[in-house]
Amino acid sequence: MLQRLLCAFILTLLSSTVRAFDCPDWPPARAVNEISRLQEQIDIWDESYHRGGRSLVADELYDQARSRLTEWRQCFAEAPAPSPLRTLRGKVAHPIVHTGLDKLHDDRAVEHWLRDRRDIWVQPKVDGVAVTLIYRKGVLHQAISRGDGTQGLDWTSTAQQIPAIPGTLTQPVDILVQGELYWQLTAHVQATSGSLNARSTVAGLMARKTLTPGQTAGIGLFVWDWPQGPAEPTSRTRTLDELGFPATAPYTQPVLSFADAGQWRDRWYRSPLPFASDGVVLRQSRRPPAQRWQAKTPHWAVAWKYPFAQALAEVRKVEFKVGRTGRITPVLELKPVRLDDRQIRQVSVGSLRRWQTLDIRPGDQVAISLAGLTIPRLDGVIVRATERRELEVPRAADFHPSSCWQPTPGCKSQFLARMAWLSGKQGLALPHVGPGTWEKLFETGHLNGLLDWLTLDAQELANIDGFGERQTARLLNSFNSARQRPFSRWLKALGLPPTGQAPLADSWQVLAQRNIAQWQAESGIGPGRAAQLSAFFRDPQVLALSETLRAAGIDGFQ
Repeated sequence: MLQRLLCAFILTLLSSTVRAFDCPDWPPARAVNEISRLQEQIDIWDESYHRGGRSLVADELYDQARSRLTEWRQCFAEAPAPSPLRTLRGKVAHPIVHTGLDKLHDDRAVEHWLRDRRDIWVQPKVDGVAVTLIYRKGVLHQAISRGDGTQGLDWTSTAQQIPAIPGTLTQPVDILVQGELYWQLTAHVQATSGSLNARSTVAGLMARKTLTPGQTAGIGLFVWDWPQGPAEPTSRTRTLDELGFPATAPYTQPVLSFADAGQWRDRWYRSPLPFASDGVVLRQSRRPPAQRWQAKTPHWAVAWKYPFAQALAEVRKVEFKVGRTGRITPVLELKPVRLDDRQIRQVSVGSLRRWQTLDIRPGDQVAISLAGLTIPRLDGVIVRATERRELEVPRAADFHPSSCWQPTPGCKSQFLARMAWLSGKQGLALPHVGPGTWEKLFETGHLNGLLDWLTLDAQELANIDGFGERQTARLLNSFNSARQRPFSRWLKALGLPPTGQAPLADSWQVLAQRNIAQWQAESGIGPGRAAQLSAFFRDPQVLALSETLRAAGIDGFQ
C-alpha cells in the first residue's frame, strides 16, 4: 500500500511539473523532430561561441532557448540535454572547480531562496568570461579558462598581456582567485543599453593567439571569489584590494532582506557601471570548503537575472490585417511572454514583404523586444519549426485605397479598418463607438456598407445580443451627433487623401469638379497627391457614398 502511494505521489509530482511548462500538443514523432531541431541550433551557437569566440545570438535568448529545450525534454520524457560546456574541456585542471549558478527570474523564486538564509551578500553579475588566476609568491603563475568547470584552456600568455590582471601582487603570497574578464565600458547603463555583445567581444579576443595593446587595455577584471580566502566578504574584498586586485568593494554589499537585494539589483541595473551585467549574484558567507566544490550549481549562491531585453516567443498564429488604405500587415499571435513586466501576446511583422522574407509560420521561435519601452517589436526568427504550415496569404495587388468599400468576401479586414477610421479621432470622433462596435454590427448583419449605421433605429439595436438599453441609447445619440459634424470632418472620415494646408471648398460638388491640374495648383500639393485626390472624387464607390450623405441631409453634400 505504501509503495502504491509513493508511486502515485511521484507521478502526480511529475505531471504537475510538466503541466507547469504548458507542454506543446505534439505527437511523439513531431516532438522528437522539434527537440532535435532546437538542440542542433543550440549546438551551432555553442560551437561558434566557445570555439570561435563569436556569439550568433544574444545571451539572454540563448538562455531562454536552453530553458525551453529542457522543458520540452521533460514534457516528452527525453533524456536531459548534454552540457553546453562538453566541448570546452581543456587539458589544464582547475585546482578549485568553477561551480556555475542557478538562474532565477522572478521575485517569488528569489524570496524563496533567501528564506532561512543568513549572511547574504550581493554583487553585479558581470557579463564576461570566467577565469582562474593562480599566483605563486605573489607572481602570476597561471591563468585557466573556465572550460567545463573542471578543466580549461591555458590562458597564461594572454593574461600576462592584460594590464587589468596584476602580474605581481603587493605581497609574496600563494593565492587562487576566480573572476570575470569583461570588456570595459564607459558609464554603461544596462537598463537602456543592454549588454552590447560585451561578453562575445572578450570571448573572441581570448580565443586569439595574439592581441594588440589596444585590445588588451580594453579588458577588465572583476574578482568575484577567493575560494580559500576569508569567509566574510568584507575581509575578502579588503584583502584582495590590498594585494593589488581591482577594487570590488563598492560592488559587494550585505543583504538583510529581499527588499535590500531588490534595491541593489535595481540600482545596478539603472546606474552607470564600467561593465555590462545581466543580473546580480546572491551569495551566503557560509559554504563548504573549496576542496569539496563540484562543477555544478551550488546551494550557497544564485543569480537573479535582470528583466529580459529580448524574449523568445513561440508563434501560435499568423494573421494578415488589411488597413484602410489596403496596406497588408502580418501580425503574429504569440504564446504570452513577459517583457519588462508587460505580457506580450502579439507583435506586428511590419510589412508583407518582410514577412515573405522571414517566412514566419506557426511554431517558429522568434525574438521580440520593446521599442521605446512600450511597443512590441519583432527582431527576427531564432529557430524554425520543423513543420511548415500552409497559410492563406492575401495578394498585395488585390488591396489598395479604392478596394473594399463593402465587406465582400476577403474584404472584412480593410472594410472594418475603414469603419474604425470613420468613427475615430481622425474622422468623426464618435463617442462610445470603436472597432468592437463595428465588429458586433458586422457579425449580426447590420453593417453591409460604410454608412448603414446612419439608418439604424433603437429596435434594431435592442435586438442585438450584448446591446442593453443604456448602450443602445448611447449609440443612437452618438450616431445622431455625426449628422452635425462639419463637412471637412466627413471628408476625412471617408478617407480623403491629405491636402496639407490647401483650403477646401465647403461643397462636394465644387471639389468633385476639380481636375489634377487644379489640385496641383493648390499650395503644398504635388503631382502624386493631386492624382490621388482626383481619383478619390471620381471613384464610383465614393460617389455612391456622397449620394447617400446628400440624401441624409449632411451639410456640404447637398
